[in-house]
Amino acid sequence: EFRRVLFRSGDVTFRIGPHSFFQTSTRQAERLFDTVKEFADFKGTENVYDLYTGLGSIALYIAKQCKQVVAIEEIEEAIADAKENAKRNTIANCEFYVGDMKNVFNDDFIAQHGKPDVIITDPPRDGMHAAVVEQLLKIGADKIVYVSCNPATLARDAGLLVHQAGYRCTAAGAINMFPHTAHVESMAVFDKP
Repeated sequence: EFRRVLFRSGDVTFRIGPHSFFQTSTRQAERLFDTVKEFADFKGTENVYDLYTGLGSIALYIAKQCKQVVAIEEIEEAIADAKENAKRNTIANCEFYVGDMKNVFNDDFIAQHGKPDVIITDPPRDGMHAAVVEQLLKIGADKIVYVSCNPATLARDAGLLVHQAGYRCTAAGAINMFPHTAHVESMAVFDKP
């Protein structure tokens, strides 16, 4: 039987189960989360959507800086960990939903939870499904913070955000989450003019 481990990042303690995604380099994870906060530039009033939340690592890390976080993940065990992590850290302004992103992140979901001011997305290596990108284009959130372990899929989706929805890429960077490999965690922030 796999054990769940505890990890502390900033002022948040995470329970990490065997079916939950968490950054492989825990030392660099906090740096990544801090960069997300910096890119998002929260004022405290934002309705934030965290797409592909895993066990809620980014959602819980940023929760104190915004009004509410609505997070979606397709792995049920990860959402169970996210909910337990919210309780463990007495974070009450995060809501977690399980389901396939292309099916859950739809017009009805947005009508129920309100238009997001900021969207944070950290998709798997394949990037976001075309239906998810289409929904991002339709919503027109003020800011999108895109985290990716595959710079090629970030570039593909960035092209759509810039050319089809008029977003401007205002910052970008990379964090070495995978030492001694050719892989990096890339990040970009897109602002709606």
